[in-house]
Amino acid sequence: MAILLVLLIFSAFSSGSETGMMASNKVKLRNLSKGSKGAARALKLLKRPDILLSAILVGNNFANILASAIVTIIMLNFFGGNVLVGSIILTIVILIFSEITPKTIASVFPERFAERSSWLLEKLVFLFKPIIWFTNLISSRLLNVLNIDPKASSTNDNLNTDELRTLLEEHGELIPEQSRSMLSGILEMEELVVEDCMIPAAEIIAINLSDSVEKAEEVLMRSEYSRLPVYEENLDSILGILHLRDGHKFIEVFESGGKIKPLLDETYYVSQSTTINTQIIEFLESKRNIGVVVDEYGEIQGLISIDDIYKEIVSKISHKASKEEHEIELKKDGTAVVDGNTKRHIIAIKICVC
Repeated sequence: MAILLVLLIFSAFSSGSETGMMASNKVKLRNLSKGSKGAARALKLLKRPDILLSAILVGNNFANILASAIVTIIMLNFFGGNVLVGSIILTIVILIFSEITPKTIASVFPERFAERSSWLLEKLVFLFKPIIWFTNLISSRLLNVLNIDPKASSTNDNLNTDELRTLLEEHGELIPEQSRSMLSGILEMEELVVEDCMIPAAEIIAINLSDSVEKAEEVLMRSEYSRLPVYEENLDSILGILHLRDGHKFIEVFESGGKIKPLLDETYYVSQSTTINTQIIEFLESKRNIGVVVDEYGEIQGLISIDDIYKEIVSKISHKASKEEHEIELKKDGTAVVDGNTKRHIIAIKICVC
């Protein structure tokens, strides 16, 4: 009976280990592996799930078959040879104590189960190595016919952008709401282009050399930006970008009628269809943080800065839905009041839906 009890415990361990190892989150295991040898062992075993599963199943089947043989011997010797009753009882015991219960526990605490069972599993892989080699030799042939690579399962935990977004939305309760909004904004960057983040041409704060010196001083005083475009007569004739640190000198030269151009940085032009990811890289490589946005015809559409992109990531994207509702107000008579800066595709979608 003692041997039978040990076999049932071993069967329970094998069943729980199978569920725990296969259901464990590899990201959590990697995090645990920084301070846990068990988690590191579990990750190592999961690199070859075919070998791991073979070891677990060999051990589990060995324990169950041997337990069945022992029960048969007990029933023949002590219960008048009623093997069927013994088989039914053993099946119920295995289902409850060696299958359902350990697998349920392992599914609730998969990483903990994987971490603690990895030491014995590593020994089982070594112990059953000859049997595993033989069974995997046949199994690998079948998998090749089905065009399946068992090593590919080690990359199944790699997530794309959409999957990361879903994970953040459904399982991000432990992350502060503000941080979730920022992470969501970063994930949305792949879908954003410069046009989504830029300051529209109508809202650009710039210095017009056709205006008076007093007007230029006023623009410099009330500007919240460190750099301002300088143009003559109209925005399409931008001469360059003025840094506020040169503001005082600029006013002096402007007032005296001197040459303004040497005080200005060269204008950096950006296509409105450039993705935000690409634009950030271009800003960093060119060591610039502001650009004039133009369309495919070279006409100025707005202004983009690295700060505008950061603001979009931090705040605007996370409140995109409420912003769109605010931009378009539908009236009872069927008309709509639309903010002049609302994107055209948003207007079209809103009208189609309504």
